[in-house]
Amino acid sequence: MKRPGAPFRILSPTAILGYGFPEDSFRRGLRRRPHLIGVDAGSTDPGPYYLGSGTSFTDREGVKRDLRLMLRAGVRAGIPVVIGSAGGAGAAPHLAWCRAIVREIAREERLAFRLGVVATDVPRATVLAALRGGRVRALPCVPALTEEAVRASTHIVAQVGLEPVQAALRRGCDVVLCGRCYDPAVFAALPVLRGHDPALALHLGKILECAAIAATPGSGADCVLGTLRGDAFELETLNPARRFTRLSTAAHTLYEKSDPTRLPGPGGLLNLEACVFRELRGGRVEVRGSRFEPDPEGWLKIEGARPAGFRCVSIAGIRDPILVRRIDATLEAVRAAVEPGRPGRLWFHVYGRDGVMRDAEPERGPPGREVGLVIEAVAPTQAQADSLCSLARSTLLHYGYPGRISTAGNLAFPFSPSDLRAGPVYAFSIYHLVRPGARPFAFPVRVETLRGDR
Repeated sequence: MKRPGAPFRILSPTAILGYGFPEDSFRRGLRRRPHLIGVDAGSTDPGPYYLGSGTSFTDREGVKRDLRLMLRAGVRAGIPVVIGSAGGAGAAPHLAWCRAIVREIAREERLAFRLGVVATDVPRATVLAALRGGRVRALPCVPALTEEAVRASTHIVAQVGLEPVQAALRRGCDVVLCGRCYDPAVFAALPVLRGHDPALALHLGKILECAAIAATPGSGADCVLGTLRGDAFELETLNPARRFTRLSTAAHTLYEKSDPTRLPGPGGLLNLEACVFRELRGGRVEVRGSRFEPDPEGWLKIEGARPAGFRCVSIAGIRDPILVRRIDATLEAVRAAVEPGRPGRLWFHVYGRDGVMRDAEPERGPPGREVGLVIEAVAPTQAQADSLCSLARSTLLHYGYPGRISTAGNLAFPFSPSDLRAGPVYAFSIYHLVRPGARPFAFPVRVETLRGDR
């Protein structure tokens, strides 16, 4: 492929739409005359609740503030704006939520542009057909997919790659709002469409999707600029308080990846075995040597979430050294006294010892002088979860563990009421790869012309 000679500049304002960014940094980026403003708007990191419930994990006011600055600058300067994983999880309700914000801004700012809306939902029937046809495989540490799990899922999305975004850009869209999307594709779709190396564009997109997190000091709420130049790309911050280094850039290349040199995604695999990072003057870093290996079978990751009950939690602190030393045995005794015969499950999260990694914690030494405890109850109904949590909390509060000296309460509660209703619980039901059959998956693009006055 003949590579274009002209550099391609990409402005990434923030790690996730709604996280915010300094306007000074953004203006510095605009002065560099970028060819694209891109932003990732979602993630599965906050867990399955947001996909299952169809709600956003980012604040509407924050999303609207960020989008207003991006749309106002992009539309008025003729710079395409691409937003991926709209609304956080990228399903139909998330896409509609973000589209409504875009339309509000267009009306308030009197902006006229062509908006491309890319839906990435996958019908249950399509997943069931793939499952029955042997075209679904589980990711590592994920159980095999079942028909029951597919039917129970409230929303199912595919993590799409370059092609659906490119389809909207080919139709002359000034702003592209995409459902669930592979994060680097937000930044790579347009430069690849214009002839740039897919490997370099995707590798650059892998770093730009987190904006200044890859800089030193890192921040998820600051802007960076990426530039594709033939057989390399460059990264630079837009805030004088930050800089890129070889270490920070290489470290972020490994971010969220189990293999340091082979990064799979929709359409193929990014091979970084020959990748070279070089520091330049002015806190910039040049990267070259990335290679792209296409996937001829076209595997896509699909994500789904299903309802899993209702949750109630109680937060407490424990400082009695006798109870701290006996915490495991005491919690198991409370569980044995409370859980049997009642609907639901109990979990005790002990912070200050292994509350973060639980059974996977490799350093299982004794806790310090105090621990924090989260009592979690999940049950088929909210009332049942409330009851189970209340009983576990009151039983532990007055439990007579061996060696106890005081007969007062065992727990210190920072909040009143002590029991906090957390509402519906969702679990990931689908986190699998699927291969299209004879007919490829359809990710329709709807083009709307916004005139800025209605």
